[in-house]
Amino acid sequence: MIDVSLLGCGGGMPMPKRNLSSLFINYKGRKILIDCGEGTQVAIRRMGLGFKAIDLILITHCHGDHIVGLPGLLSTIGNSGREHPLTIIGPIGITNVVNSLRVIAPYLPYDLNIIENPNELYFNVKKDLIELDTNDKSDLIVRTLELEHSSPCLGYNFYFKRKRKFDIDKAIKSNVPKMLWNKLQKEEEVIYDGIQYDYTMVLGEERKGIKVSFITDTRPINSIVRFIENSDLFICEGTYGDDKDIEKAIKNKHMTFREAAGLASNGDVCEMLLTHFSPAMLNPNEYLKNATEVFSEVIIGEDEITKTLKFTE
Repeated sequence: MIDVSLLGCGGGMPMPKRNLSSLFINYKGRKILIDCGEGTQVAIRRMGLGFKAIDLILITHCHGDHIVGLPGLLSTIGNSGREHPLTIIGPIGITNVVNSLRVIAPYLPYDLNIIENPNELYFNVKKDLIELDTNDKSDLIVRTLELEHSSPCLGYNFYFKRKRKFDIDKAIKSNVPKMLWNKLQKEEEVIYDGIQYDYTMVLGEERKGIKVSFITDTRPINSIVRFIENSDLFICEGTYGDDKDIEKAIKNKHMTFREAAGLASNGDVCEMLLTHFSPAMLNPNEYLKNATEVFSEVIIGEDEITKTLKFTE
């Protein structure tokens, strides 16, 4: 089970009832944060999501409405008693930006691991840490896509793997000693009494995981469709709700609701959550039809809403 919480759905500037861009993912008690605009800490505190267990912070790009809340958050995480390293991922230039912001947060009781513009990363989700790994057997795969915005910008997708079922009949038929079952269940290989035992001897078939995609800020480029394909949840910018604002969207390298819905439809996603609304759009629900005419399963984002995703057979 994965909880996805929209901490802020605003773009450009914070509004009285709308924080700036931020998304929070809770998986196995460990936390992932995507973007950190103004208001992020307040939303985390109000929702009781916790700071100490945030292991990954992913920044889409270095515009203020997506990153200005970061130095304060890093300090709060430090004050929560965190000592494990924390990983920050972002586009080219993220290292310099983070280090510059840390002028007002120079002392942290934990190390920062900053990764610029990766293509694909693997992580193991443990009880006390989300740990970087080296292969696709890991619990979590994070992929990035370069987007079309006015500064280097990354889209992210997350694939949360589901462990295979242990097949006791298969293990017995394969003559696997019981003392090895636990290790093999962790998809390890074991040599015992000169015989090599493989995890495929005790586990069933691969099971479908959960895919979550996050796209903001960008024009609707073709590469997004394949990137978000078959997402269980597609979180997408909808800076402009009105179709008449298409010229603004093109000029400022953003999207309209209708354009975002076109991506969702072509990417065959299950559900789309719209976010990153222009400060000029006071009631995004007025323009919902512009999206649903293209793709029916649309949620208009609101600060502090949570969507729970469950593994299915």
